[in-house]
Amino acid sequence: MRTIDLTPLYRSTIGFDRVASLLDAMASQNNGANAYPPYNIEKTGDTDYRITLAVAGFSEEDLSIESKDGELVIQGEKTSPASDASDPVDVLYRGIAERSFERRFKLADHVKAMGASLKNGLLHVELVREIPEALKPRRIAIASGAEEVRTLNA
Repeated sequence: MRTIDLTPLYRSTIGFDRVASLLDAMASQNNGANAYPPYNIEKTGDTDYRITLAVAGFSEEDLSIESKDGELVIQGEKTSPASDASDPVDVLYRGIAERSFERRFKLADHVKAMGASLKNGLLHVELVREIPEALKPRRIAIASGAEEVRTLNA
């Protein structure tokens, strides 16, 4: 496997060190270790997004979602099933993975997790991007030579 040295990128950029860090982290990840659980990222509106994880066999009590410092962390910890004396079952083949996991997603600026739901073995995490009014683009009128120049009050 090839390794990529991004050190020159850190030296030649000013203010883009976060981008270089993200590229460095992506290059160093082991893809096989991050394959469980599978997930989709969907755009559901102009500023709305959804992350859907396949978490078959997990209940709401087994899952935790935390948003902190621009990162969304979804953890699942499956406790060992309690043996039910009325329904003794010997599992001959276990194909449904119910192992513990931790998935981390880097969130863009101004993206917030609004809620989550668990339905039919799929965990849906709703995200919305709320840009503050001060950062939204605004149109500035151009005054002609005969008109008085007006200042914009924020």
